[in-house]
Amino acid sequence: MERTGANYFIFLITLIAALGGFLFGFDMAVVSGIIEPLKLQYTLSSAQEGLFVSCALLGCIGGVAFSGYLSDKIGRRKVLFISAVLFLISAVGFSFSEVYPMLIFFRILAGIGVGVASNVSPLYISEVAPSQSRGRLVVFYQLAITVGILAAYISNLFLQDYATANAGSGEGLFHWFFVENVWRGMFIVGVIPAAGFCLLLLIVPESPRWLAQYGRNEEALAILSKINGEQTARVELDSIKEMASQKSGGYKELLRLPLRKLLTLAVVLTALSQFSGINGVIFYGPTILKSAGIVTSDALFYQVILGSANVLFTFIAISKVDTWGRRPLYIVGSLCAALALALTGVCFLMNITGWFMLSSIILFLLFFAFSLGPLKFVISTEIFPTHIRGTALSMCIMTMWVSDWVVNLLFPMMRDGFGIATTFFIFSFFCLLSFLYAKKKLFETKGKSLEEIEKAWNSEVK
Repeated sequence: MERTGANYFIFLITLIAALGGFLFGFDMAVVSGIIEPLKLQYTLSSAQEGLFVSCALLGCIGGVAFSGYLSDKIGRRKVLFISAVLFLISAVGFSFSEVYPMLIFFRILAGIGVGVASNVSPLYISEVAPSQSRGRLVVFYQLAITVGILAAYISNLFLQDYATANAGSGEGLFHWFFVENVWRGMFIVGVIPAAGFCLLLLIVPESPRWLAQYGRNEEALAILSKINGEQTARVELDSIKEMASQKSGGYKELLRLPLRKLLTLAVVLTALSQFSGINGVIFYGPTILKSAGIVTSDALFYQVILGSANVLFTFIAISKVDTWGRRPLYIVGSLCAALALALTGVCFLMNITGWFMLSSIILFLLFFAFSLGPLKFVISTEIFPTHIRGTALSMCIMTMWVSDWVVNLLFPMMRDGFGIATTFFIFSFFCLLSFLYAKKKLFETKGKSLEEIEKAWNSEVK
């Protein structure tokens, strides 16, 4: 009975922390529904289109820049609350802004919230999770991202249909939001999960590893006891205290051997996963589907299909990451993702459109969802020492957002300049690089506590 209660407790706080991932996915994907109306309203060029989509990613970079250091200083829970408040303010502000520069400002503010959540949510989950289930619990964060993406697609589709059905009738603020300016309504919906995240964080405890780092051992023991039982908790706390006794050397320590090798591993895998073009598919989905021969009015519906596939396939990672292991999933998934992207490029090159084209994109989502997508978070939250984990993870997540910014800034220009087929071949090449690098450098960490990994990594990293 005690074990059941502990399982419920860890599952509950994991779900709440993962809401940061839901807001991350929702905020990033909701943009896909407004690109076309904004291009018409503001007559955006390809470069301006890329800048609008990517400006939030600049905010993400800023959010990551301070969140790692701040979470090491004031705690994971408080920084998560900051991200929730930023989500709330940006959703309201963007929806009411009419001047273009203000739209950009609130998108950047939303990006800061996303950047903070993308760094601290998986970090928090990894630090509260039992070693035997840590992999799949961290993958819940990736699952929350995919659910957020799907929720944005469904919301966009529903609101577009509602606006079409009620065009030319009605008045008032509701009509202005959800009919006359339906893209504003698409953003204001984000207030609901943001407010829920704020409230639910009030019942989430602080990370026991962060508490132990600052000598708050009784509080850490109480939380660990709820997770693992008192006897196991005392053993675990002793191990945490032993490793936490080290003093943080900050960024300089990360740049010295052997930590530099761990940082290089995590940063390279993170960058290559984003250069797969996953966010190009998410953000520019309607324009890609239009190129695939699917009419614009149906594009959001087919995006819902892609989003549903993304959610479904993430369950493969949840079910297998703690049994098969990180390394086999990453190697198989990255190679198959490269093949799926190459097939998509061939479809565009040979003008093979419709469901066959859609199926090749779904195949890419399948392989990305159980390898490149979630495992970069799992690996980055596991391999670094406790005393510097927040700072190290912030550098990895910073890499993710810089890579995303580059991809989303260049995607419209690559699509219009090189052609959509060549663009997908380029993405495929980066997946192949990810496969080769992981096969050579990635080591296995499944089933080990964070402290066991910390003791072993010095001999593991070659």
